[in-house]
Amino acid sequence: MRVPVARKNIKFTPDSSRVVARYFMNGDERTKNMVSRIMALDEKQVALTLEHTLREFASRHRNISRVFFKHCANIEGIIESMQINYAGLSDERKLLIGSYCTMEYSIESAAFFNPSIVEDFDQHYLEKGEKRIIISFRATGEGHISSIVFRRGVLDKHNDLHVTKPGDYVDKAEITHKKLYNKKRFVRKLEEMEIPDKYSTSIMEDLPEKFEYYMLKNSVGKVLSENNISAERRIALEQVTWLADSFYDIQFHHDADITERVMFPVSDSESRGIEDARFVRFMDDDKTEKIYATYTAFNGQTILPKLLSTEDFYTFRVMPLHGTGAQNKNLAMFPRKIKGKYAMLARIDGVNNYLMYSDRTTVWNNPVMIQEPRFPWEFTQIGNCGSPLWTEEGWLVISHGVGPMRRYCLGASLFDLDDPSKEIGRLDEPLLSPREDEREGYVPNVVYSCGSIIHNNSLILPYAVSDYSSTYGVVDMAELIDVLKKSK
Repeated sequence: MRVPVARKNIKFTPDSSRVVARYFMNGDERTKNMVSRIMALDEKQVALTLEHTLREFASRHRNISRVFFKHCANIEGIIESMQINYAGLSDERKLLIGSYCTMEYSIESAAFFNPSIVEDFDQHYLEKGEKRIIISFRATGEGHISSIVFRRGVLDKHNDLHVTKPGDYVDKAEITHKKLYNKKRFVRKLEEMEIPDKYSTSIMEDLPEKFEYYMLKNSVGKVLSENNISAERRIALEQVTWLADSFYDIQFHHDADITERVMFPVSDSESRGIEDARFVRFMDDDKTEKIYATYTAFNGQTILPKLLSTEDFYTFRVMPLHGTGAQNKNLAMFPRKIKGKYAMLARIDGVNNYLMYSDRTTVWNNPVMIQEPRFPWEFTQIGNCGSPLWTEEGWLVISHGVGPMRRYCLGASLFDLDDPSKEIGRLDEPLLSPREDEREGYVPNVVYSCGSIIHNNSLILPYAVSDYSSTYGVVDMAELIDVLKKSK
């Protein structure tokens, strides 16, 4: 039986004017030539060129001078290698050099899709029936590089969404890398990544049980500098480094509105994108709450499942996930513990839905298959579309199924609250399929979601339209639960 979905008349589309100031490195030799040309200018020429640059770009970025200083500092070693006293350079010359090491990147020029919605921590000053929400999106720009961006809004008593106007700027966060690593856990993750021991052992055996970030970087860098190193070994050792780079904290400035904050790829492990973040508002046993999100880091060759956490959307901790269950894509945390353990959905084999439990949020083992494709519209694969939703009747899981012509549809299932491996019911028809006006886009014939909420006894289901834009639909919960219970 088909459950009605009321599609709302709102669309989130790509906006090419949303740009960040990104570090640009054109290679050592070209950079040296560029610096030499700038050093040949007198101070008056430097000031004039810098003034022209600031006039063109200062209105497009908050504190662009800070960015220029930072990017100039990134090549301090190159400048010093040219027998130039870096400390003796004037601020204006540093700013000008930094501007040549900077480029604008349009973070969402290609697509604005795969939304995930959570309740905002702040629910003050609202009318009855209203709820303040935060929606995350996968924003994709040139070269298919994906970031995480946010919008804030209020759902009213009619489930209509009123979106806050985005801020004028886009701000990247300040990054702090983890300084101390556990050697055993690090080696275990290298094994999960299938990096051969013959390449990693020479690096790891000389490190202490607790080692610092710079120690690993120096050790790997020393081997990579060897002239006779094989291409295979070089790739393996670079992967060792990008695993270390995958642990970091990010901090946004408090004067940046949430619509101005972008989680742009930081480490080498995610250099080609941060994909499909599934946000969930998690309540611990002591009633404290935190936001978690799982996402896929992609470097063009390898994917790495990662977890981020925040309590305020200003400060985020980012960590890779470990274990035999931390494989492939589509990991999604439950919003609370089950019998004292964290719980996670996954699709470790790329085809079926799995369930895992853990005492820690970052280590996941012993996945158990709980769903496999059953109906023609999902014969290729099935996976979750975000974290399960608690209802009195059971855990509601929105899923995606892939059918003929790689057409993506959304489905729904209901699982036992105490034992989510037990399926109570499952829709035999899609809950949501691409309508005729939703079939065209970056990837045709796709509807997809990364997380829903329940509001006013309704399922609020944000979804992407053919990997290009996003919108949302509303489903009556009583009707959906009734059909799911009868479907068994």
